[in-house]
Amino acid sequence: MVGGDVVRESALAGRVVLWEESARDGAQAKTLMGADFRVRLAREQGRIFGAHGPRHVVFAAGFPAVCREEFEAVRRVAVEAEGAVSVAAVCRGKAADVRQAIASVKGTAHARIMVVVPASDPMAQVMSHRPAREALQEGVALVKEARGLDEGVAADVCLADASRADHALVAEYATELTAAGAGTVILADTVGDQLPADVAQMFTRVRAAAGDDVVLASHLHNDLGLGLANTLQALRAGVRVVSSSWLGIAERSGMVATEQLLFLLAHRPERTTHILGTDTSAWWTAPDLTRLPAIARMVSVETGVPLSVTTPIVGSGVGTISTGTPFVHPQLFQPFDPQRLLGITPSVVLTHLASTRVIKAVATRLGHDLDDAQAHAAMGWVKTHAYRTGQAVVDDPAFAGYLNALRTTRTGEQL
Repeated sequence: MVGGDVVRESALAGRVVLWEESARDGAQAKTLMGADFRVRLAREQGRIFGAHGPRHVVFAAGFPAVCREEFEAVRRVAVEAEGAVSVAAVCRGKAADVRQAIASVKGTAHARIMVVVPASDPMAQVMSHRPAREALQEGVALVKEARGLDEGVAADVCLADASRADHALVAEYATELTAAGAGTVILADTVGDQLPADVAQMFTRVRAAAGDDVVLASHLHNDLGLGLANTLQALRAGVRVVSSSWLGIAERSGMVATEQLLFLLAHRPERTTHILGTDTSAWWTAPDLTRLPAIARMVSVETGVPLSVTTPIVGSGVGTISTGTPFVHPQLFQPFDPQRLLGITPSVVLTHLASTRVIKAVATRLGHDLDDAQAHAAMGWVKTHAYRTGQAVVDDPAFAGYLNALRTTRTGEQL
């Protein structure tokens, strides 16, 4: 392989690799990223890590077997985002699909395919009409075929429904798949039903039985709201390749949000050490967290998935202050400095909870200096306006109108 398998190298060196699923699994959240946007997103995500983008990001560009347009979109990402990230095409466990996936990324640096193979008996019966062991054995044959077709394309295997499979069987075939040439073996909680303790047990058992040459990865859904907690458990168990998606978009209730996971793993080095259980650096190049808000906003615009006031890390509530004590001592009411870490300039938002300090600050921003009496009067107006309209936030134009009327009244009184 040209340049070697940088994802395996990173994981074996203890570095964290994000397996980005927003363009691929995100489609199952009823979103569709156009080819132009996929290229742009892959490039922007790679820039978070600079020259080491391919070592820290696997960008799942799509599922070429869906249709001609999807194949072409994947091919464009592979060609146009080459060098920014490692680009992967995803396919079913069928020889024709494997060949098609390879064709979509062929000839580009750090190219990969991910073959989905069922790991539990129920899933194997549904997906391939055979027992799990037979489906897994076919997966080994497909990896060998893929490596024989093009050694320049890494072959990864995602074991669907690994969470409900026999751990011993999963470990056995993780070893066989790796021996056949698989770069990583991804254990998926396909239905999002695992609790954190279950995730820890699965990865710990499989890692211990499979051996050090096997690079395990996680793909954990968020149906119970535990995607982030479960991914942290996988990391604590030694996994270094972890699936995520911008804004958490993925099938059903999604998976861990890329921006949340990356921020949590990078904003406090001592916390990263605690999470990973080792003092080995998580990064070849530390991520530029200031890029997260802009990428999240562009994904929101492209997909229609909203950024709300309660969205962690990149939501509209980050860096906002609306009440008295947080206004005076903001550092006591936030877990991190949004301006220093994310480049988000703090802002004061006028609501029905405003104190006179907040009132004066917003008034000053709008070009008005209020004395104490005027501030108290303005505070009363703000609260009345909010309850009358049923909207907590009093926008700048409405408050400016009140202040301008106040100025006019003051001028008239002086005359």
